[in-house]
Amino acid sequence: MARALVIGGGPAGLMAAEELARAGHSVLLAEAKPTLARKFLMAGKSGLNLTRDEPLDRFLTAYSPDWVRPLIADFGPAAVTAFARGLGIALFTGTTGRVFPTGMKASPMLRAWIARLTGMGVEIRTRWHWQGFDGDAFVFDTPEGRATLRPEVTVLALGGASWPRLGSDAAWVPWLAARGVEISPFRPANMGLMVAWSVHMVPFLGQPVKGAALVIPGARSRGEFVLSARGIEGGGVYAIAAAVREGAPLTLDLVPDGDAETLARRIAHVSPKESASNRLRKALRLDPVKLALLNEWGRPLPSDPIALAQRVKALPVRHAGPRPLAEAISSAGGITRGALGEGLELTALPGVFAAGEMLDWEAPTGGYLLTGCLATGRVAGRAAARRLGR
Repeated sequence: MARALVIGGGPAGLMAAEELARAGHSVLLAEAKPTLARKFLMAGKSGLNLTRDEPLDRFLTAYSPDWVRPLIADFGPAAVTAFARGLGIALFTGTTGRVFPTGMKASPMLRAWIARLTGMGVEIRTRWHWQGFDGDAFVFDTPEGRATLRPEVTVLALGGASWPRLGSDAAWVPWLAARGVEISPFRPANMGLMVAWSVHMVPFLGQPVKGAALVIPGARSRGEFVLSARGIEGGGVYAIAAAVREGAPLTLDLVPDGDAETLARRIAHVSPKESASNRLRKALRLDPVKLALLNEWGRPLPSDPIALAQRVKALPVRHAGPRPLAEAISSAGGITRGALGEGLELTALPGVFAAGEMLDWEAPTGGYLLTGCLATGRVAGRAAARRLGR
């Protein structure tokens, strides 16, 4: 029997398995799905964003709560890029600082990683569904029937509660809670916002909003976002989604590179006999999508140039809250800091460690999530290996 068990075949679990195997221990990796790292592959369909090329101190500010930052600091952007290159993956850095494989796909990196793990002796078992505990044993439903394992150390890397169809269904919560592990309720993160559009917005659904800023108190996001049939979504929204989820008011600055006074002067040069939409189109060159949003969220549009400019600079976003947890890219909540000892070991379950989105931390998309999962998997795997060494 393998001395070390890793449950979960996503990036955090794979990293933990590698650290254990590198330390010379026998490892069994159990994954419930037929293939490994399904969420990783799905995220890479639009281009695998591994990490970001930016100073570490700025990179770490993307993570909350701050207890997770030191864990990630030991395996930050430079280490992630070196890790990928060590798997034979060529990388490039985009204009926004995001780091991608030159092929933009996740599958070549995953194949190379699995090949390295199997070469190191890691035993991989798919379709192994963890079913909880039987005393001190881990019980699995497998294609061969029930399996009961009593490893010396275990790393749990089962994901959070977003995208359950890909495996992150949080089924583990009651099993750990029954053993005294404190778990914060899961909440959607990196999610879209629900909007009940009027029929006048139908022609604009599916279109991107570019050159605007989503503004919350103390922060703004210049990222692009999309008008979907169910609301707004995309990187620009995800960057401020956590604050909005907690109740922060949200406005849209349609001309972020101009101040209200300058915009008002430009609007005043257009005849007030024109409609407000025409004045804005001629004076500010607003595109049809931005004009549609003004008509959707800003009516009645004021005629006074100053008031109209202020509406353009701070258009209230009328939304109905976050999209459901199952539709979110990631989740907040999970195993709390208070439930963890050194090396991400569960204080209620000595010899059991946790990593990845099971832990109560969150970060925006754009390379932060993946780096966080890799880093915490590395911490847990190394700590488990040290325990075996003792």
